Parts: sequence; structure tokens; C-alpha cells
Amino acid sequence: MTSPALLPPPGRRPRADPDLFPPPPRSARHRSRRGSRLLRLGDELSGAAADLLALAVPVDCVCCGAEDFELCAACDRHLRRLTRDPFRAETGAPALMDIGGRVLLPVVAAGVYREELAQALLSFKRHGQRQLRSSLGRALARAVLAAAGEDRAVCLVPVPTSSAAYLKRGFSPVHLLLAEVARATPGVPVADVLGKAGRAGLRLAGGQKGLGRGARAKRVRGSMKVCRRARARIAGRRCIIVDDVLTTGATLAEAARALHQAGAIVTGAVVLAATRPPDAGAAGADASGAAEATMT
Repeated sequence: MTSPALLPPPGRRPRADPDLFPPPPRSARHRSRRGSRLLRLGDELSGAAADLLALAVPVDCVCCGAEDFELCAACDRHLRRLTRDPFRAETGAPALMDIGGRVLLPVVAAGVYREELAQALLSFKRHGQRQLRSSLGRALARAVLAAAGEDRAVCLVPVPTSSAAYLKRGFSPVHLLLAEVARATPGVPVADVLGKAGRAGLRLAGGQKGLGRGARAKRVRGSMKVCRRARARIAGRRCIIVDDVLTTGATLAEAARALHQAGAIVTGAVVLAATRPPDAGAAGADASGAAEATMT
């Protein structure tokens, strides 16, 4: 399964893994009050509406526990910081690399699965809060733009959720996030063509939590297909697969296999968060283990 590398135009290329090559420190930027009276009025009305909603439906910040907001301003800033520089993440996913170190499927991640990003994503997948959807959707959109560059002929293909997960949540997290991405990336279409492959798809009903690399790959193998009626629509088109969390890469590899079989040209994948490989240390192992809780 070979795919062309994601190589956007110069200046827009995803950077290297931030844990391996830390970026230079940046000066903090402060946003002052808006100069326009109309925009200031909009901010004030928006704040008043949020206060009224907080009185009617009390909520706490999913990251720090601050009252009245699903995601407080401070945690939202931290989330933007964690996802401001999308990076190439496939080297941490063994299913996407061959034994010689060659990339099988390039992946761009919005951020590393930790801190506010991990907490916000986990809470979003449990409850689908609107404010979290907006913040996480903008982060995913930055990764999509970094991966696609100026190529507006590419289409985004979401990884399907299992029937059990959909019945449990009542929604598909990736599809909700892509609805937000569409607002930030006009002209980049979404092709919802992947589905579960009958009996093979039933193997995913129990989730993948606690499975190792081999067991995870075996469980997802043959579990996806392109709907027959959608084959003509996707054949010959350049595609970017979209998922929420990258762990071993087995799910993305299976999605790419199904798309290749249908005649699509898979140029890479985009995820909201990438976990650290198990040998990256205790912190990475903890993050990878926590991410498995989102896979059910």
C-alpha cells in the first residue's frame, strides 16, 4: 500500500513531530478590544447570551472545571496552542511504516494527544458538545489545509464509526467535526463513501481498547468497503482519509486499502490527535492508553 507523500507548496508544509524536533519559542500575542463598535457590541451580546445559557444549563469546563463554559477561554487558548502547528505523525504508527522505514501512508496530525486536546476530544466523543465541536473542528481544519495545500481537487473521506458506537453516542464524532471543517475549507468536498463490510464489521463492535498492534490490525482487516453505488464517484479521485485519533495506524491502513480497491488515489490522511508510540516513554504510553478509551 504505497501512497504519494503529502507535500503542500513551500511554506505550508506540515512540520516534523514536535516531540522529536521542538519548535523555537514564540512570543505570546495579546488580542486587544476590537476597534469596531459593531464588533465590540457583537462580543458583548455573545458574552451575555453565554451567561444566560450558563444560568439555564449549568456546565463546567471539561479541562479545568471552571464554571459556566464547556471550554473556558484559558483552556481554549491552550487547545489552540497545542494544535497551531500540524505535523507529520506516521512514524509513530507502526501499521503505516514498512520494516525498512518506508512510509506507506503519510499522516498529518493537528496535535499530540495530551493535555487539553486529549481531555476536550474525549469529552466531545462522549457528549458532542457544540462549543467543543467548534474548537476541535477549527483545529482539524488547520491540519486539513496543511495536508491539502492548494489542491482543491482532493476530497475528504471520513472513517466510518461502528454501529455500536453510533447507537451508544447517537452521532459520529468525525462527521460532526467535518461539518465544522467544511466552513473553514470551502471548496474541499467531503465524500462519505466508506462503510462497514458486513460480518467483518461486526468484529469492531467490541472496540479496540487494550489490543496490541497485531491484534488491532487483524481485527480491522477487511472491515471496511466502499459502497457499490459510490465506486464510480470515487474512482480516480485524490482522497485524504480523516479520523480523530491515530494510534497504531491500523484503522487508517484498512480505510486506505478499501479506497485503493475501489480505484481511489489515497494521497494521505489527517487526524485531530496522534498518540505517542509505546516506546516513547511512560508519558507516551499513558497517552496511548488513554486514547484507547476513545476508540469504542
